[in-house]
Amino acid sequence: MKTGDQVIQDLPWRWNTQGKIFIIGGLGYMFDAWDVGLTGFLLPLLAKDWGLSGFQLGLFGSAGLIGMAVGAVIWGTIADLIGRKRAFTYTLLIFSIFSVLGALSPSYGWLLISRFIAGIGLGGCIPVDYSMVAEFMPRKNRGAVLTALDVWWPIGLTVCGIVSVALLPLQSWRILLLFMVLPALLVFWVRRSVPESPLFLIRRGRDREAREVIQSLVDKTGASVENWTLPLPADSSKTSFKGFFRQFKSIWSFNWKITFTVWSLFVTILLLYYGVITWLPTILVNQGYPAYKAYLFATSMTAIGIAGVLAAAWLVEVVGRKWVIGASGFISSLAMVLFTMQIETPALARIWILVFGFASQVVIPAIYCYAPEVYPTLLRASGFGWASFASRIGASLVPVIFGTWLWPTLGLTNTFSIIGSLVLFSIIIMVFFGPETRGKALDQRESGDWYNNRD
Repeated sequence: MKTGDQVIQDLPWRWNTQGKIFIIGGLGYMFDAWDVGLTGFLLPLLAKDWGLSGFQLGLFGSAGLIGMAVGAVIWGTIADLIGRKRAFTYTLLIFSIFSVLGALSPSYGWLLISRFIAGIGLGGCIPVDYSMVAEFMPRKNRGAVLTALDVWWPIGLTVCGIVSVALLPLQSWRILLLFMVLPALLVFWVRRSVPESPLFLIRRGRDREAREVIQSLVDKTGASVENWTLPLPADSSKTSFKGFFRQFKSIWSFNWKITFTVWSLFVTILLLYYGVITWLPTILVNQGYPAYKAYLFATSMTAIGIAGVLAAAWLVEVVGRKWVIGASGFISSLAMVLFTMQIETPALARIWILVFGFASQVVIPAIYCYAPEVYPTLLRASGFGWASFASRIGASLVPVIFGTWLWPTLGLTNTFSIIGSLVLFSIIIMVFFGPETRGKALDQRESGDWYNNRD
């Protein structure tokens, strides 16, 4: 007899069921991208409006990313403690409120504080959204869906670029901040309709609620399912509020090789990506590009990423997660080195930045697909959240270190060569330590399966 979690993962895909959750989760992710991309467009306007130094601009860029780092680990753990649904809803509400306060900031200090707290809310979107979506998806579609979820990232960045270019004549960073708040609030309202994750309910022993959600999914998809039962709940003693930081210990004791692999990939690849997203408009302006062209240049890079995500969604199921991560991670690193070497030739520079835009949006969604699959249900959001925390901390150093030390001291080519070497190191770690997860059921425990081979 099948168990409830097996029933969920064997259901047919339906756009009005799992597809709805995919879209609602993705819209929140879109605002994460919009906010991250917006930093690059705000920096030139803040420098002009308030006369900020390079260090102050870097600190502004870091404030939101540090907040996101804190938010990733807080909300990832909260989602494993109180449920996906409430965390899924509250993240965008906090982000929206403090984005409004940021746009109304009377001083630089208040702006930093509001960006930090808004980042705490927004930082929970990725770990919570991916865990939520993963636990509703059929096994045979999960890899493609989790990878395709990242299509909302380049969409968000592209929308950000289009809006920023359109509002550029107003020369107001406050308007740019306010513009994204209203749609974010609308998505917050829509998220209230999403049910709690049935896998979470099962692991918490909330049998009645779990049965209701699972039966609702069966009915909506029109599946023919024979009698099924609920598995025994997991031991939740390690996931109480009193043991908040035990989640951190648990993700390492579960399998240190897997966690080390995930952290390495998150930190190095997102260090490269956030460095480009944050500083590309400023780099181009400093090279003599008009601001309007620099903004369009950056927007074209993010727009081509939509095609990259779609390619990744296909490739992860055809060749596997690890091959996609390894190949596209290497190509994205190489593309940025070649871009810096040919930046004074606009036609060639554009080609390499487009290659980076495509390849980076193949590797990142593949990683985001991979991470939720390597952890069990009661560690899934925490495992993703702590990895996201590590990557955001690393990325938060980019605005300050990149702009005030690496770029001025070493030059662009050497800077991106060093970062690219770190990406290559993480890929080698994955080759030796990381399992391939294509076709595996979540929480799969068959004898001899990699899930049980924790050492």
